[in-house]
Amino acid sequence: MPTVSVLNVEGKEVGKVELSEGVFGIKPNISVMNDVVKNLLANRRQGTQSSLTRSEVSGGGRKPWRQKGTGRARQGSTRSPQWTHGGIAFGPKPRSYRYTLNKKVRRLAMKSALSSKVLDNEMIVIDKVELDSFKTKAIAAMLKAVGSDRKALIVLPDNNKFVISSARNIPGVKTAQVNTLNVYDILNADKFIVIKDAVAKIEEVYA
Repeated sequence: MPTVSVLNVEGKEVGKVELSEGVFGIKPNISVMNDVVKNLLANRRQGTQSSLTRSEVSGGGRKPWRQKGTGRARQGSTRSPQWTHGGIAFGPKPRSYRYTLNKKVRRLAMKSALSSKVLDNEMIVIDKVELDSFKTKAIAAMLKAVGSDRKALIVLPDNNKFVISSARNIPGVKTAQVNTLNVYDILNADKFIVIKDAVAKIEEVYA
């Protein structure tokens, strides 16, 4: 059963917490994590790209020259795809890139991502973060104290508007709640910072 030190906001160890073997201690499945990340990014695509076909570009209503006798290739319109300013043949049109993955695959990917952070010593457990106002300096000081100087993901047990808004101003720092966690954000963060109360909720959801 994996064990992680619990730190306070000043970076001092105040205890240890045992993590669930079935959530934080499995062998990471890289292939499944890759599939889920690709699915997440594909579902985020807007799919609004669009090009004009020959029927949509302006002009070209008149046959440029007669069919025979000129020595040139026959043409029906100056807006055919081979002409400059002509329409696009088989160009992109608005579409949805969404597709779904099996629920068991998504759960396995989440457990693999959580376990990989423990294996790589990139998971940090904080005992609690208490703010009574919007204080970006307080969050920045906490991140520096726990050794997170680059991209970080802070997981909260509930909706704390002071922490969320205070962390929003720090480049590379994101916040999430247990019900909004996703594999991409976990893997993309250099440090996975979890409030102690959120650890129990994660284990409750994915155990």
